Amino acid sequence: MKETLRYLAGIAGPSGYGSNSTAEQVTQDCACLVPSNLTAIITGATSGIGVETARVLAKRGVKLVIPARDLKKAAEVKEGIQKEIPNAEIIIFETDLSCFASVKRFSSDFLALGLPLNILINNAGIFSQNLEFSEDKIEMTFATNYLDSLYFIASKLLKSTSQGASTTCYVALSPETEGVSGKYFADCNESSCSALACDESEAQKLWRQTRALIHRRLCQPPA
Repeated sequence: MKETLRYLAGIAGPSGYGSNSTAEQVTQDCACLVPSNLTAIITGATSGIGVETARVLAKRGVKLVIPARDLKKAAEVKEGIQKEIPNAEIIIFETDLSCFASVKRFSSDFLALGLPLNILINNAGIFSQNLEFSEDKIEMTFATNYLDSLYFIASKLLKSTSQGASTTCYVALSPETEGVSGKYFADCNESSCSALACDESEAQKLWRQTRALIHRRLCQPPA
């Protein structure tokens, strides 16, 4: 109840920001502190909060890599951002995150760029008609396809956030979150997540099953 009232009232937390803060506001003070060679991969950047996240990060000088299933929409987003920010660097790859082969191809293409991966933001809602379940009836399609990209191009996912471009951008760029790992943020402030999300044994179990599933897929000969 207390958190709900804080959200509705837009009361700022310890970070100085709250639910009423915009992505531009929470990154304004970071503008002069952001290194010039940061690279971010943003999925789901062709609609909703993904577009705003991409725009604000580009405005702060971050190089964007956007995997997108719809190249036309991705090109429109790129054009819109570069119209506002002419020097924005944006690279688009045709990628279907529900397809293992497509994710693997994107990973290889990204590695070929020789760029660092400083920021990984997932805004994508992934749906597949060919659902695959573990022995414990855990739906593994999302984990297989999305975590495969982490398997290829990142060592770990440092932070997670609630929905909203302001929180995502704050966590991505604020010096206050530098060195912070494995935490959950809501309304630009560190927050508590569910009991299930804090269950280390369940997390390890899911991770082991996901890695085993990925390994089997990797060892399969191409169709």
